[in-house]
Amino acid sequence: MQVIREPLRTALSKDAYFDAYLMDQYEDLEPERLRPAAVIAPGGGYAFVSPREGEPVALALLAKGCQAFVLHYSVGPEHRFPTALLELAEAVRLIRRHAAEWHVNPQAIIGVGFSAGGHLVASLGTLIAQKVLAGYQADEIRLNGMMLGYPVITSGEFKEPGSFDQLIGPDASPALRLQVSLERQVSAQTPPTFLWTTMTDETVPVENSIRFAEALHEHDVACELHIFPAGRHGLSLATRESWSQQHDYGKEPVVAQWLPLFGTWLQQFM
Repeated sequence: MQVIREPLRTALSKDAYFDAYLMDQYEDLEPERLRPAAVIAPGGGYAFVSPREGEPVALALLAKGCQAFVLHYSVGPEHRFPTALLELAEAVRLIRRHAAEWHVNPQAIIGVGFSAGGHLVASLGTLIAQKVLAGYQADEIRLNGMMLGYPVITSGEFKEPGSFDQLIGPDASPALRLQVSLERQVSAQTPPTFLWTTMTDETVPVENSIRFAEALHEHDVACELHIFPAGRHGLSLATRESWSQQHDYGKEPVVAQWLPLFGTWLQQFM
């Protein structure tokens, strides 16, 4: 395996980057194989980028047959919408342009997002035709699928206010709040989505995932939704590999089943 750090420069930022975790090719192991790309957006409430949802997830997805890319995007309050969205779009464009070099299938780029990172991934999946992304060709930045773990979705009744305060500011206009309420932005062009969360998440209510799944269903977009009975917010892999020793949480064997379930879902891209 090799790890490559690639800078991302957009009209609004110059300090973002992603770390690419790339499996080596071997003559006796399908040397010309092209793998799905998992573009991972960790959470952190748009205030920081959580390491627990970065490299541990990348290594787990390498084991599932993906090339993995961990996005280190810009956050608030210094950077507001759409800075992080443009950085994710730039990352997808760069991965697609380097697909042959990095042994990636350019038609199998999957956005993987957790919490606020789930909102970021779902923003690219739902806002691709809007003016905010007009500087890109849609085919360059299109996601072919999404995995959203306990995602922030709605700015309405069940919102997680801290993420939106960082993303758009506490005094954002009603029109902007509506634009980033992603259950309202789903269309038939939204990519197939794998969703998971827990019933007892007190930070991002389960209704965020339910509302998004309902919107996908209304637009005939393929969706797989798993709601686990118990577990707090921010579980990541829900194993020791992403466990927070400082706060003594993160190991939930039942919730950890999301990864093998997602591995099965990924087979459509293999």
